Amino acid sequence: MRGLLPCLLAMMLMFTLAPAPAEAAEVLQVRGATLLQVGDQNRSYPVRLGCVQVDPDDGAAATAWLRDALPRRTRVNLRPLGLADGTLLARVTVLSSGVDLGTGLQQAGLASPLEATEAPQGCPAPAALAG
Repeated sequence: MRGLLPCLLAMMLMFTLAPAPAEAAEVLQVRGATLLQVGDQNRSYPVRLGCVQVDPDDGAAATAWLRDALPRRTRVNLRPLGLADGTLLARVTVLSSGVDLGTGLQQAGLASPLEATEAPQGCPAPAALAG
């Protein structure tokens, strides 16, 4: 019985000090063809798809595609690529399906990859998207 109490106390301490699982970001709003409003916990911030560009003529269709792919509160994984004018540039993947949104827009014919000189480090090579 004497050894049980220290064991229980150690287990309680282990569970209270264990790191909490990371919370996924949630899409709060599709604001444009490559711009999302994302929230996690108590923060909200803009996120731009960092590896693609959308022709202005395809902007409305790309926005509609994103809205179809991202119902409100869709959980996503953000892979940060940098910042531009206070907006996070990131690759964004839908957690439930594994779909990379930039790749999805390209496969739908609504976006093209950024030129290698403009793309942030971490973007896939354009040839990798052809398959």
